[in-house]
Order: sequence, then C-alpha cells, then structure tokens
Amino acid sequence: MSFLDELNPQQREAVETTDGPVLILAGAGSGKTRVITFRIAYLIEKMGVMPESILAMTFTNKAAAEMAERVEKLVGGLSVAKPVISTFHSFCVRVLRRDIEALRIPATVPGQPPIGLTKNFVIYDESDQQQVVKGIMRRLGLDDKQLTPRNVLSRISWAKNHMLDPQEIYLQSADPKTEKIAHIFEEYRKELLKANAMDFDDLLLEAMRLLKSVAAVREYYNGRFQYLLIDEYQDTNRPQYELMRLLAGAGHNVCAVGDEDQSIYSWRGADIRNILEFERDFPEAKIVRLEQNYRSTQNILEAASVVVGNNVRRKGKNLWTSRQGGAKIGYYEAPDGENEALFAADTINRYVRLAGENGETARAAVLYRTNSQSRLFEEAMRRYQLKYHVVGGFSFYERAEIKDLISYLKVIQNPDDSVSLLRVINTPVRGIGKTTIEMIERLALETGLSMWGAVGEAIGRQLLPGRALAALKSFRELIEDGRAMLAGTFEERVERTAGGRSESLPAAEPRSDWTGEAPVPTQPSPTQPLSTQAGADTDFDPGNFSFDFAASDSAADDGTGEDARRSIDDVADEVVDEAVEGFRAPGGAANTAEILKFLIDRTGYIKQLEEEDTPEAYSRIENLRELVNAAMDSRDRGETLDQFLDHAALVSDADQYDEHAQITLMTLHAAKGLEFPLVVLAGMEEGLFPHSRTMLEPDSIEEERRLCYVGMTRAMDTLILSRAVYRRRYGTDMPEASVPSRFLEEVPPQLVEEMGGSRRRASSAAGITRAGAPAPHEHRAESAHYSYEDEDQSATWNPARVKPKTATPLGNYNSIGNIAEFFASRGKKFDVPKMTSEEPKGRRGFRPGQKVKHPKYGEGTVYQREGDGEDAKITVQFPRFGLKKLVERYAQLEKA
Repeated sequence: MSFLDELNPQQREAVETTDGPVLILAGAGSGKTRVITFRIAYLIEKMGVMPESILAMTFTNKAAAEMAERVEKLVGGLSVAKPVISTFHSFCVRVLRRDIEALRIPATVPGQPPIGLTKNFVIYDESDQQQVVKGIMRRLGLDDKQLTPRNVLSRISWAKNHMLDPQEIYLQSADPKTEKIAHIFEEYRKELLKANAMDFDDLLLEAMRLLKSVAAVREYYNGRFQYLLIDEYQDTNRPQYELMRLLAGAGHNVCAVGDEDQSIYSWRGADIRNILEFERDFPEAKIVRLEQNYRSTQNILEAASVVVGNNVRRKGKNLWTSRQGGAKIGYYEAPDGENEALFAADTINRYVRLAGENGETARAAVLYRTNSQSRLFEEAMRRYQLKYHVVGGFSFYERAEIKDLISYLKVIQNPDDSVSLLRVINTPVRGIGKTTIEMIERLALETGLSMWGAVGEAIGRQLLPGRALAALKSFRELIEDGRAMLAGTFEERVERTAGGRSESLPAAEPRSDWTGEAPVPTQPSPTQPLSTQAGADTDFDPGNFSFDFAASDSAADDGTGEDARRSIDDVADEVVDEAVEGFRAPGGAANTAEILKFLIDRTGYIKQLEEEDTPEAYSRIENLRELVNAAMDSRDRGETLDQFLDHAALVSDADQYDEHAQITLMTLHAAKGLEFPLVVLAGMEEGLFPHSRTMLEPDSIEEERRLCYVGMTRAMDTLILSRAVYRRRYGTDMPEASVPSRFLEEVPPQLVEEMGGSRRRASSAAGITRAGAPAPHEHRAESAHYSYEDEDQSATWNPARVKPKTATPLGNYNSIGNIAEFFASRGKKFDVPKMTSEEPKGRRGFRPGQKVKHPKYGEGTVYQREGDGEDAKITVQFPRFGLKKLVERYAQLEKA
C-alpha cells in the first residue's frame, strides 16, 4: 500500500501537485505537517528528485526537527543524502557562513583589509544589542529614561523588517524622537560592522542582499534547490518573502503552506499580504484548501469558525470534522482575577486526577494574552500542589552565569565582539574597574579600534597604573590561551610564553596542570556580584517554583537537595578530572566542552560560587555543569564552536515547550501549533483581550480575533472561556470593573454552557474530556478543594456598598439655601426662586473598551474611567478628534 493512501483527497492533491507555485491553505488541525513531509517523500520516492535539491523552511527549531524526523521515517533508506529542513534564520546563517565575504568591498586605503563582515561573524542577542545601543546613547548624550534602549531596538527592528535604512527613517521622521532613533540606527550599524557582528534581523537582510547582489551565489542556490517549501507562510515578513522569491528561481517550484486565519505576528513584522496576495505574485499558482480538522470536536470548531468569520481580510475556509458533537464550550465568570485562577487550577486538578484514574494521559493548558497574567495562575497551581511548566519563562541561556561563559566563548571566537568583552572583562572580579574600562572605551573611540584592539594598545603603550595593567594583561592572556586552544597551537604558545619569548604578552606563570589557581591580582569578595553589568545578575531559584520539565528523575531535583549540597570539593574535583581527561593530544584543536572546562577552572568561577555558600550558588554551579554537558552534546554532533554559539543564540520560546508536562501555562502567541485535550482561555475582557493597544485599529482587532481563533482551536476535547468581573490593574488601589470581550459575544450562545460564577444560570456544566471529569462546581463533600459555591458571587455586588460613610458637605455660605435660612431665623419670609435645570441627557456607567456616540465628536471608544457617581470622568478616543476627557453626567454619550 502506498503511503499516499493515508491521505484524504485534498491532502493527496496538495502532495501530488509538484510543479509550479502551489498555495496550500491549511486550516487549524488539518494535518499540514503531514502534507509537507509526505510531499517531500513523494518528490524523492515517486518523482526521483535528489533529496539535497529540496529546501523546506519553517520558523522554529522544534518544527524543523519534527519535520526532518518524519521525512526520515518515510524515506530514510532510499538515500544517504538528506533534504535541507531548517528555520529561516538557521538557513541564512549557513548561507552567510559560506559566502558573506563576497559582499566585502576593497578598502580605500592601500594595505588595509576589505570592508565588510567576515565568515567568523557573531550573532548578537537582545542583551548584546541593548549594550551597544546604551553605549551609543551615552556617547550622543541622550537620556535613556526618555528614550529607552529597548524602545530604540524595537523601532530599529521594525525598520529592518520593512527594509528601511537609517536615511529613509530620517527622511520619514515627523518628530525629534524619530530623528534621534535614525541617528542611533546609523551608529548601531557602524558598531556592529566594527565588531563583525549581526543581529537576528541582519541574518535575513544580509542573506537577501547576498543573493540579490552576487549573481554567482544566487545561481548556485537556484541550481542546488529545485523545490522550495515554506511552512507557516502567513507569518513571513518582507525580507523572508524577498528571500523566497530569490530562491524560487525561474522554475517557481514554490509550495507555500499557511493559514491566513492564524497570522498573529505582525508585531514581529509578519505581513499577512504575503499569503493574501500569493496569486498576484504567482498568477499561475494553484490553490488547495485543507478543510478537514483532525483535532477538535465539532462544537469547538464551529465556535472558533464563527468568531474568525467576523474578519474581513481572509480567503475563507469551511472547516469540518468527523468528531461530531462533543462537550459544549464552558464559560466561567469569576468575581476577580484570583478566583479565576483558582477556578482554572481546580478544574485542571479534577481533570488530571480522573484522567489518571482512567489510565489516560492528562495534558492541559492555560492560555492568556500577556505574560503578566501568569502570576495568579502560577500561585493557584502551587496552592493545589500541581506541577506545571511555564513556556517563555527564564531561559537557560539567559541566566547570568550562562551568559558569562557564553560571552567568554564569543570573545575567544571573535575578540572584536566588544559587547561580550565588556561583560567578561571583570567577571569574575579581577581588578579591572570602571575607570579602566572607560579609558579603554575612550581609546577605542579615538583610535577607531575595537575594544580588544584598545586593550592591546593600552598594554603596549603602558597607559594604565601598574595594578590595572597587570589585571588587563592577565585577562588578555586568558583569552589568547583560549584562542590558542581553539586553533590547536596551545602547546607552542605555552612553550613560547614559558620561555619569555612572547612579543605581545608577558611570560605566563608555568602551569603543570589545570588545577592551579587563576593568576588574578585581587581575590574576589564573596559579597561581590559575578557580573559587572547592571541588571545582568538575576538569580533564579528553582526551589521557589514547581516547574515540571518531565525529563528524568534527576530533573526533579530543585537545586537545594543532597545532590546540589554535596561538597564543593567534589564538584571541583569532578570538573578538574573531566578537564584532565577531556583534553585531546597536544597539537589538536580543543572542542567547545574542553574550552569551557578550561575557562571554568582558569577564571575561578566555581571557587567564587563556593565562597558565596548559598543555595543559589549551588544551583548556579549545576547550571555551569549543564552548560558543559550541552557542549559535550554539541561535540558529539560534530559541531564547531561557532555552530554551538549559533544554536545558543537561535533558541526560541517555542523550543522550550515540554510536550511531556501535564500542565502548561503560556501566552496565546506561544501556543500556536500545539494541542491539548483541555484548554482554559483566560482573561476574556475588553482591554485585555483584545488588548487595549489594538482597539483603535481595525486591522489590529482582526489580528486579535485571529489570536482568539488560534487559542480556541488548540483545544481537542474541552474548551473553557473565563473572565474576571473585577480585575486589579496597574496603578489602581481598587479592582476595576471589566467589560466582557467582544469575542465572547461572537460565540454562538447555543454552543456555550455556563460553569457557575457571577452569572451562573446553568444547573450543570460541561464534562471534562473523554475521562468524564465532573464540572468544577460539582462540589463533593469529601473534597478539601476550593469550592466556588461557598461565597456570594452575585453580579450585583458593588464595592460602593462597603465604602465608609462621609459627612454631607456644608453648602457655600452665600448659597441660596443659606440666605433663605438666615432670613427665616429672623422671622422674615424669603421665597427661594424656582430654577428649572435641564436634566443631563445621555446614558452613564460606561466602562473602558465600550463603543459610545457623542453628538459633536461622533463615535469613539472609552479609554479610561476615573471615579464613580456624579463626579465620574471618562476619557474617550475619537478617531477624528483624538482623546477627550469628559464629565460623564454632562457628556451626552449614548451607546454606539
């Protein structure tokens, strides 16, 4: 039986249409990954296409690995060669490592090297980029409080995603702030060029520029890759689109797979027009729609389809499933955010318990719009003693001690990487203070050298006091030793330095083994931080969290148990022993793991952590050991140092997802591509979801609706929507009343069953998945869990009822009432004139997010409400008139 028999008719059509451009509109859960992998297998097995002439690109390492694994299972024995299956950024790194020097131009000064990036470029992560921008702003005298580096980088990234250079940004600027950003952008480009570095956006732009500018390179890749497959095409930005056009060549054998209803990354630069206008770019394109859903029940699918059907910018699909019926969509209206989180924890706890009793694998997810919402759910999960995993939490490669060692490796690979050098030049503390660093920075600026070049210049010209000079020499010797190990010339370097014949460095202290103390001028204090970078030393104590990484029994250790508390001598001895055994024979180049062991020993990093003698220090020692393990895995894969650093830089939030974790907390953006039997979609409130930043732009609201569609279609068996009637917001003393999300109103009411809470009307709730777990409001007498029946959750609850009474204010001394009282006390009659005042027109009680209509300004959206009762003021955003603050009782507002 052919593997094509496993496909439905639409999937088979998509697989067998091999020549020319094809757009596969793959609805949620319609098996698009299967179609892509079967298409690759079909090309190899049935069409006789060479595997290495097929290029498939996607967005996450996890998706690429899964795709490659599936293809291997289908056609693994047919050829030794493999198709290239990669992320966009990883593919661009490969292209640039091979051919970027083709973009270099000759120097104007004779004898100078060509201008441009070399193959040994480094990739700057967000932290590195911020350090560069901070330095530029300091030199330009700009206040980083009014214009933050993060904001500047966001604007620079936006410009790059739209392929705009600093000059174009400057010419388009309409305010001084944008002009400053354009100047910073220009200096930022120069700094990256000087450091031989690129950021993530540059990877795409430089690869595109290379293919566009160098015909020989473009022809090479057009000849090599005959078939091109693009996954998640709706999420591509303009540079990725241009890259696809350049790689497509004249044959246009492009297969783009995507779903316009799942385009949710415009804030990253994704352009939905790429998929909506595919036929305009390729008039001969064939469109194939995958409309059979294999994931969700009919009720979930119908509700999600009705919601997203309110969008205008879409091609449209009629999704259907063979899983007819199913549980209705649950809806819970909590009195506040804490109750909402407890409800979610209680629901998931019952589901996990009963699924276990029935021998089923329990997997549940809580999805929310913003990361800040996770706190309440984490607290609720801990209260129920439930293990959970947060996607998008503190990444392993973002921990301070890991970034320190990674920065050391970056400097060894590329000494001109000034950002990494600044991070480690005094980490651990070695006596290189702020004054010394500022002098080196000033010298680099005056001479046009990198920081590494300025260090050599300062040492050669003896520009520093003796103590600082000795510390600087020690640091330079450390890096040069590491570079010699990487190049395989360490033995010659030791002989040269030991004999005192080094021309550029002082003689190194003879070392018979790698267990000696690092020759640092000053001993670090236990109380001194390991990093000199502000905000870089953010400790993470796993003992305070209940993350379930579900990797192995050893992974359950929280960093404070017996394994973490064992003698530091044992840890040091283990590292030393590994270091001795791990070094290869003299003359061979050291691998990444060996260099890491050398750095850990030579810098005294573990020794300083030992002196801290805290649970956090032991946890950080374990992290360092895990980094060495990662380097060993990299060595086993045959990766070089630059490939190891590329992997560390390209790890994304989606790659942190642990598919074995029972309970996952994540943002809606991070949930894309995943599925769970039970999904709780929380925070369904105007201003939160849809987010307040999107409420004035129709296109942004459509993207929020697509995000809601993505969240709803993650659910396989049970979907629960929840909101809080009152939610505490930043800067407010009391919780504020919320408005139900417009997406709740768009869900057909016949598909919804209320699960208690403030507006509970239904007598019973939807059951939980196939395990048959009871609804959370079905309270059992023997259960000690939180019960939602124990408190008054009436929707008529009003915080005004519990406000303290205040004395009635006295009238003004010359008011009509006081004058009348004055005459009456003297026996004189004074008639108070009757004054007819027109009762203010218009409704009251508007809340943020509601649509209103004003007789003068027209329709608008309530942005903010201040106070209550007669003194309430509301701020309304009117599209034609901007923000207007109005006294509600006189505003004459009506509901739009």
